[in-house]
Amino acid sequence: MFLSVITDCQDGNARVRQQTRYSVLFPGVATNFMGVSSDLEAAGNLIDVLDAAGDAEGIVAVNVAPRHGAAKKWPNGTPFGYFWYNNILVVCTIDGEVLSLVKKFGLADHVNVTDIREVMTFGGYETAAVEHAAMSQFRSFDYLPRLARIAWDKKEVPSQKLMFTDIPNGSTGVWWIDSFGNCKTTLLADDVQFEEGAEREIVLNGLAIKATCYRQLRSVPDYQTGLTMGSSGYGDKRFLELVVQGTSAAKHYNITQKDTFSITK
Repeated sequence: MFLSVITDCQDGNARVRQQTRYSVLFPGVATNFMGVSSDLEAAGNLIDVLDAAGDAEGIVAVNVAPRHGAAKKWPNGTPFGYFWYNNILVVCTIDGEVLSLVKKFGLADHVNVTDIREVMTFGGYETAAVEHAAMSQFRSFDYLPRLARIAWDKKEVPSQKLMFTDIPNGSTGVWWIDSFGNCKTTLLADDVQFEEGAEREIVLNGLAIKATCYRQLRSVPDYQTGLTMGSSGYGDKRFLELVVQGTSAAKHYNITQKDTFSITK
């Protein structure tokens, strides 16, 4: 069994508290921890974890829950939900783009949206603990691990179905920049009619970037821009990466992990 946590609550204090709680609730199961800064980063990493897990059983906990801007519509941040994919339980925040790539890959058709008070009461917690979790600033510590334990044991918990057809599609953008400066995008081959040797134009921050399609990174000529089949993705569908052979595409084009772009041709 594995347990992976993907969260924007990633400083040292937050990390050790979350890992300790998961280790208490799931004795003997090592916790893999991944810090992210946006819901789109979380979405891409969720796909990669599901791909890495294969047929194994385990849990993925995903949390990106801002309280500012559009998130003000919720009483105390986005609700949490869960769904099963094969032998894997995913517990997660539901707002924003966290589930957008699960939707894109067609890995689930709905997520079960939970109410903290209802689920923790169902799980046998006392009123004081229930109220504390419901009002907490740190629900990814006070609720999400407990939701994971309850759902793992019970398989189903009180919830409301939210169909993936009602979840927004993800933006076209960069969800991760690797240590070499290669930019993992949300694009799949079909999104750009990928063809070896064909040229595509990406408009990023007002800059038109011409990139040639290559299936393998090694095929990109030195210091030329390529759009390659990356290592990330699920099954036989891999995210395309914007690369510059021999240097960092991110630095060359001043790209960040929050940049969106359009394909013009």
